Amino acid sequence: MDIKQVMVIGAGQMGSGIAHVHALAGFEVMLYDLDQASIEKGIQTITKQFQRQVEKGRMTEGEMDITLSRIHQSTELQDAKKADFIVEAVVENMEVKTNLFAKLDDLAPADTILATNTSSLPITEIAAATNRPEKVIGMHFMNPVPVMKLVEIIRGLATADDVYETVEALTKKLNKTPVEVNDFPGFVSNRVLMPMINEAIYTVYEGVATPEAVDEVMKLGMNHPMGPLTLADFIGLDTCLYIMETLHEGFGDDKYRPCPLLRKYVKAGWLGKKTGRGFYVYHK
Repeated sequence: MDIKQVMVIGAGQMGSGIAHVHALAGFEVMLYDLDQASIEKGIQTITKQFQRQVEKGRMTEGEMDITLSRIHQSTELQDAKKADFIVEAVVENMEVKTNLFAKLDDLAPADTILATNTSSLPITEIAAATNRPEKVIGMHFMNPVPVMKLVEIIRGLATADDVYETVEALTKKLNKTPVEVNDFPGFVSNRVLMPMINEAIYTVYEGVATPEAVDEVMKLGMNHPMGPLTLADFIGLDTCLYIMETLHEGFGDDKYRPCPLLRKYVKAGWLGKKTGRGFYVYHK
């Protein structure tokens, strides 16, 4: 399948990053969100990232302008009628995603592939909301999207082989590395990462060590570029909790039980860097 027109649903941190890499790879991109302000904020983020590349001499002003001209703003879901490929990056909530995919199924051409950037939710369940489950696939980008090379590509139960092959080829055009993953809770990345973060939180909860000490052990002893508690703050503690709950529910195994301290921080509104406080305090 020849993909020319891409539609990205959601102009937040992940959606704007996904639009960024598609435009950079030469695709025409419609960046959709519910309101104009959200889209403009996403475009500003993309523009700042390109400006940094210009300052570093990695692209010219002309190349930046051409790339930005490929990104078109949309507040009309009806624009899905024009898309060859749609990838959503909306809130990590099954009801929201299934409602969205049902609408996209009605609007998009019959051969349009529908991809979800979910980090942990079942692709098969999302696909079941459509009449084209064979054309639904998971495409889990890592954050920050312009920098991180990995894309987990997740087949649903009904995903067709040619759809997988098309998305794999598309991922390579984005200068990313595709890795095929089966449809299990958390896939690979979050099934491995989140329990590690959760266990790091338990060590603080149980008084084994301070957050600073835990992070130093993992950075200096395990050669991690960032400690797990710093990483949790950057991801968002609410997101970490949601993924742990998804794993716990999906597998029914108490080894995925979220740490009570994680729940307490989320209830307190200490969500990490985005709220100014998590395991560390952040000053704007």
